[in-house]
Amino acid sequence: MKINMAVIFGGKSVEHEVSVISAVQAMASMNKEKYNIIPVYMTKQNEFWTGEKLFDINSFKDIPEMLKECTSCVFVRSEGKVQLIRQKMKKFGSNHISDVDIAFPIVHGTNVEDGALQGYLQTLDIPYVGCDVLSSAVGMDKFVMKILLKDAGFPVLDCCRFSSFETDRIEECADKVESKFSYPVIVKPINLGSSVGISKAHDRQSLIDSMDNAFEFSDRILVEPAVVHLKEINCSVVGDSESAEASVCEQPVQQDEILSYKDKYVGGSKGMASLKRKIPADITKEQEEFIRKTAVEAFRYLGCGGVTRIDFMIDMDTDKVYINEINTIPGSLAFYLWEAKGVKYSELLERMIQLSLKRYRMSEKINYSFDTNILAMGGSFGAKGSKGSKM
Repeated sequence: MKINMAVIFGGKSVEHEVSVISAVQAMASMNKEKYNIIPVYMTKQNEFWTGEKLFDINSFKDIPEMLKECTSCVFVRSEGKVQLIRQKMKKFGSNHISDVDIAFPIVHGTNVEDGALQGYLQTLDIPYVGCDVLSSAVGMDKFVMKILLKDAGFPVLDCCRFSSFETDRIEECADKVESKFSYPVIVKPINLGSSVGISKAHDRQSLIDSMDNAFEFSDRILVEPAVVHLKEINCSVVGDSESAEASVCEQPVQQDEILSYKDKYVGGSKGMASLKRKIPADITKEQEEFIRKTAVEAFRYLGCGGVTRIDFMIDMDTDKVYINEINTIPGSLAFYLWEAKGVKYSELLERMIQLSLKRYRMSEKINYSFDTNILAMGGSFGAKGSKGSKM
């Protein structure tokens, strides 16, 4: 009997379209003999839809028309299992679409990759692929990630953090940055990926402009020193906290000062797989070994699972290597970095699925309840809570 696997993608995120590309790629490479693949598309209003049209990337050119041939749906847990049912109930006939044995979220960005969707799936008590709630949240929040990694001795750049309530004193924020760093600096939203909202500032006015721009995409932003003579290196990791391994290293090729959203995704429907890159990266053997070792150690330290991509920066003036960020669900699931190592995409997906089942089995061994008859003991518990009790 086939395993029913819901592939969830889309969502209320600026990386919505990137998620669609990544998911369609993955579904095309999944083992159809082993899995009954159920595509579940989340609109930008966080509505769930399913249907055969969702397998075809061309259907998304006109989403309203596509959804006319799909079914709105919701996940429910009933009788010890998770089911996908019609959101708009029919008066006659079955509203059951399918049982769901495992969920595979292929989502990017805020509201979906940041632990929110993972928490929903965990509440449903269903195995799900990828990082858990905490590591997803940490990976999305660049400031929290920096603090944790810095505390553990990993190489990260220092930064200034600002919140949206400080925008009415933006000049003071600029003063703080200038007292700490020299220009140029990088300004970025704290919880976005795909280079959205990121820019480089070379003076005070461009700093203020960059901060205003970043605040359009997030209520919290970071400012950090720019590495002037920069070489970007990416490395993927697959595994879990117990055991993990690193892929080959890649060197993205950008057309501007910053690797932009356009560099990554515009110009085809292959997502990150279409980005211009050097594989293997043009780095020394010592740098490669350090990056791959550091990537695995950071992955395990943050408690990640499945496949991630960790982005590094090399300061060409000092040869210093820094961790830039971790992508807990990387674009295209970073399959191109594993194919370069001889691992087929279908094999990578299967390993991710098995890792999620392993984590679920381990969680079942933990006692999450404490049996007590406290509610049967009597006493006054009512609306006053402990103040109204005699305990």
